[in-house]
Amino acid sequence: MINFKTAVVTAALCAAAATPCMAEDLVFTLTNDTNSTLTHFFTSPVGVNSWEGDVFGDQTLEPGDSIEITIADGREVCKYDMRFEFEGSADLTTTTDTQDLCELGEYTIEE
Repeated sequence: MINFKTAVVTAALCAAAATPCMAEDLVFTLTNDTNSTLTHFFTSPVGVNSWEGDVFGDQTLEPGDSIEITIADGREVCKYDMRFEFEGSADLTTTTDTQDLCELGEYTIEE
């Protein structure tokens, strides 16, 4: 015969196992170490064939400046494609990269 305490612990463990894990926000510091203004920053999980909304919105990131980026898209993935668009540079009109944002504490875009 199962005692009451064992039944409660078993029920709690079953409920915890059935509950999906909540995705955590991906937070990192982005630094613009170029000579150009970063005007747009797009991300999408690796394997998604289109860019999602501009993370910056109306903001820009001037040369030498940093900003804290939060990606709170509710996904449980870590690897993201990133697209950076610049103003005022023929060499840096668009730059792309792929990173594991769960492991990333900071990212510096360079020329």
